[in-house]
Amino acid sequence: MKILIVNKFLHPNGGSETYIFKLGEQLQALGHEVQYFGMEHEDRCVGNSAEQYTVNMDFHGGSVLKKLTYPVKTIYSAEAKRKMKLVLDDFKPDIIHINNFNYQLTPSILYAADDYKKSAGKKVKIVYTAHDGQLVCPNHLMFDSDEQLCDRCLGGKFTNCAKHNCIHGSKAKSVIGTAEAMLYRRLGTYKYIDAIICCSEFMKNKLDTYSLLKDKTTVLHNFVDVPKVDNAEKKGYVLYFGRYGKEKGVETLLETKGVNFVAAGSGEFEEQINAAEHIENIGFKSGDELAEIIAGAACTVCPSICTENCPFSVMESIALGTPVVGSNIGGIPELIENGKTGVLFKRGDSADFERAINEVLEKSDEMSKNCRDAGFDTLETYCEKLMKIYTE
Repeated sequence: MKILIVNKFLHPNGGSETYIFKLGEQLQALGHEVQYFGMEHEDRCVGNSAEQYTVNMDFHGGSVLKKLTYPVKTIYSAEAKRKMKLVLDDFKPDIIHINNFNYQLTPSILYAADDYKKSAGKKVKIVYTAHDGQLVCPNHLMFDSDEQLCDRCLGGKFTNCAKHNCIHGSKAKSVIGTAEAMLYRRLGTYKYIDAIICCSEFMKNKLDTYSLLKDKTTVLHNFVDVPKVDNAEKKGYVLYFGRYGKEKGVETLLETKGVNFVAAGSGEFEEQINAAEHIENIGFKSGDELAEIIAGAACTVCPSICTENCPFSVMESIALGTPVVGSNIGGIPELIENGKTGVLFKRGDSADFERAINEVLEKSDEMSKNCRDAGFDTLETYCEKLMKIYTE
């Protein structure tokens, strides 16, 4: 089977990139042919035989002229549609597996996919993995400019995004995001997607509010693929790992001074992390080194204030025998068995966060044993389920 994986970033950038790279490797190991389409980037590590990629769009840099053209390009990209068509005609895939595409690639790629599907002369399926709520929320995260959880745009009420400046607190960006959402809902563009993989029940419930999507969604939690750590010695520290970002709840971490944390990561709050006396910043870690650090922790924390879908950090921790303290929002409660493999706490509440951490520390040994029995899909079992979605 030939599978084209589409994602705006084709270099290590976040959870969706972890997903597509590991998924592609496993599909290739199973004998399938896999190629990728997305943006060009100096760190791009996968590609396609047609050597066609869109120009890298850097919203945080670039020339003034380029920035002036971004508002149009983030709504509809003629370049992305044209180049994706070249890749499709060259590779001739059986499956087009789309991931994150908004802003940099835009839904214009769906028109290229549908055109190819109609002319391919064979059965072609367009599959989409919903890593976030983009199809029903212009801000992706269901999280407004006041840092409150938000469902106001559900049902196609996208003007709320512009009204509340939900995208980065910017009126201009929020107006553009609103325009994009309204345009593609009016055109019914997402009807071209055949199947939608939701990484949580939470995400399925949100997408199902859009009647055009409801009959296409199915829940398939992410897989766990971590290095094996033998005879890990628990060293008693409380670990946060990942990006030091506002939506990740790093401010809750900074406010919880009754707990000493080890932090492994990087991001915009790095200066505050370094200045905090109760946090030891060990910097960005990955691979075997990160796995050993996770396995050695008494617990890890996931204090996100946005609605995480199916965070790899939670699943990886539990798979490595380390309980998790997580915010009681989004898809996080689906991954943590409260009181057994971790403890949930009230989002953004530093007092409840500290309470939950202390509860885990008191039962750390017992919870660690429970974690070993958590039934998350391996990469192999995930792909078995995925192939059913591909072929049904």
